[in-house]
Amino acid sequence: MSRYRRTYIEGGCYFFTVVTCRRRPLFAYPETVALLRSAFRKVMTERPFTVDGIVVLPDHLHCLWLLPKGDSDFSSRWREIKKHVSRRFPDSRNLRNEKTIWQRRFWEHAIRDEQDWRRHMDYIHFNPVKHGLASSPPEWPWSSFLKCVEKGWGRDEPLQIANMDLE
Repeated sequence: MSRYRRTYIEGGCYFFTVVTCRRRPLFAYPETVALLRSAFRKVMTERPFTVDGIVVLPDHLHCLWLLPKGDSDFSSRWREIKKHVSRRFPDSRNLRNEKTIWQRRFWEHAIRDEQDWRRHMDYIHFNPVKHGLASSPPEWPWSSFLKCVEKGWGRDEPLQIANMDLE
């Protein structure tokens, strides 16, 4: 039994890694990425939060969220996003008759300061390059990189993320 404890900070900023079950490449297709985007839109309407950065790869995703003041509940938001996707995904079940879309848990990191935020934002945007899916961040279609560049983000891999591995 795991004794992992999550850190809940009202109005906190968090980095997340969410992985598909058995790392199946379920988000390798525009239709399934659209399904995930739909889930985000629905949950953000019901339980607002801000996505500062996101990348969706075939078998996992990374994102940075900012929760509203007075709210620390990211877990129920992830539960609703996962549930929304699972209900609309073609049937795929395990021996317990559970949907096999997602790993049961997700990984979160409470962002400590601006430098920490920048390191994780860089990690998000260079992740497709790290996995050999693109030769540069703008080539990957399922990323917030281009929106961030419009806001002044850089195009070269920062040295501070060269050895980061948050998979």
